[in-house]
Amino acid sequence: MSSGAGETARRILCVFPRYTSSFGTFEHAYPLTDGVQAFMPPQGLLLIAAYLPARWQVRFIDENIRAATDEDFLWADAVLVSGMHIQRVQMNDICQRAHAFDRAVALGGPSVSACPHYYPSFDYLHVGELGDATDDLIARLARDPSRPPEQIVLRTAERLDMTRFPVPAYELAEIPRYFLGSIQYSSGCPYQCEFCDIPGLYGRNPRLKSPQQITRELDKLLECGIRGSVYFVDDNFIGNRKAALDLLPHLIEWQNKTGFVLRFSCEATLNIAKRPEILSLMREAFFATIFCGIETPDPVALKAMHKDHNMMVPIMEAIHTLNGFGIEVVSGIILGLDTDKPETGAHLLHFIEQSQIPLLTINLLQALPKTPLWDRLERENRLIEDEGRDSNVDFVLPYEHVVGTWRECMGRAYAPDKLLERFEYQIRQTYPHRVRPKLSRARLSAANIKLGLTMLRNIFWKVGVRGDYRRAFWKFALRRLLRGEIEYLISSIMVAHHLITFARHASRGQTTASYYSLKLPDAAVPAE
Repeated sequence: MSSGAGETARRILCVFPRYTSSFGTFEHAYPLTDGVQAFMPPQGLLLIAAYLPARWQVRFIDENIRAATDEDFLWADAVLVSGMHIQRVQMNDICQRAHAFDRAVALGGPSVSACPHYYPSFDYLHVGELGDATDDLIARLARDPSRPPEQIVLRTAERLDMTRFPVPAYELAEIPRYFLGSIQYSSGCPYQCEFCDIPGLYGRNPRLKSPQQITRELDKLLECGIRGSVYFVDDNFIGNRKAALDLLPHLIEWQNKTGFVLRFSCEATLNIAKRPEILSLMREAFFATIFCGIETPDPVALKAMHKDHNMMVPIMEAIHTLNGFGIEVVSGIILGLDTDKPETGAHLLHFIEQSQIPLLTINLLQALPKTPLWDRLERENRLIEDEGRDSNVDFVLPYEHVVGTWRECMGRAYAPDKLLERFEYQIRQTYPHRVRPKLSRARLSAANIKLGLTMLRNIFWKVGVRGDYRRAFWKFALRRLLRGEIEYLISSIMVAHHLITFARHASRGQTTASYYSLKLPDAAVPAE
């Protein structure tokens, strides 16, 4: 909770903008679940909600679940919004709706921190992380919540130490409605990949919470109803390797105490393969997947984008090392690099077949502000301000060729039989290396059994009966049923069904080839 906010209580409406259909938000999997409607609870807004003075009333709305109503805006004294570049249109829409009721609106988060000029309509811009600017905003709203005569920009000069962060206000969110739980241990990344804005926004020296904070947050997530998996949203889980080694024994102890009811996932650089001491502890803590920004299997391209650390271990060797600890690799891939050749698409498909990675977020290169890539392309006059394009980069290869390559790769990589073969590989070669926790009362609870049966019913009906890739599905599913691998059947099909459905839209040109692009046909449509 912040201090010095005065005695006046306020009513604050926190609104998180909806996402549009995306490869990475898994919305096509939601109908197979028991009422999931959104991807992950947003850390930023829930942290701010917890930081507000205790006497203030706070209402949180995630428009991926339901839209803020007229009554919500009338109830509020002021509105807080946060989001990323891809939610820019939706954020401006929330501002416009709040202004219709003459409510002051403050915007924070990564997008406004990088590009304040994107948001001229907001009353307050909070640039930077939680800190003195946050206290200033709270003090201003305590004195007078009405709209100021002109926009006020508040910039964080002194960030709050992360050990003083409160537990995010998970109790305000409908946690069972999320596909994954989310938690943050650190902020920042020591590497300077050309295309990445993290060092520019959050610094190269990772800042940390304490292990005790993390276990308290996990307790709170469980209390609020999270099930399945929790994702560490850190930009690089091993940005500070010593800190990761300090945290992991606490996670192992927490898992043993709670009965291994949750699996963990995170993001990390591929050179984690050089750290068996970390991977061994991650296995014991039940980390099931790691998102690694492989970006490209081409070493020339990796050197050009300043991602030399991906070559500290041969890429295929690194993937096999992680698989050997029971950890499935999820990969980021970028098309449209200056080093790409006409045959790059074919090489990528060969890499996918070699690596047997089921989930690869294949994305067109997009230049983000506050990145070395943006600065370089600006100097070369290769930034294109055209929101009708899938990317703002003037590629070396012809634009239509790059987009066409992306569509072909999406269509072929996520053909049902090919994708399910890759999951079959993971079940045979990776999952047997995972820790096998004893069956606990928590894992065998009536709620978990009911959830599993509900998802099985939905999968069998929507995919096995009504789906149009039934033959590939049943070939995969019957193996799982005969071997008693029900959990693998559910987890694999949940992911596969979304990827197959989204990839079909992509290959037909019905979605954008960059998940950072503002070319989003339904971007202004709020949640129903």
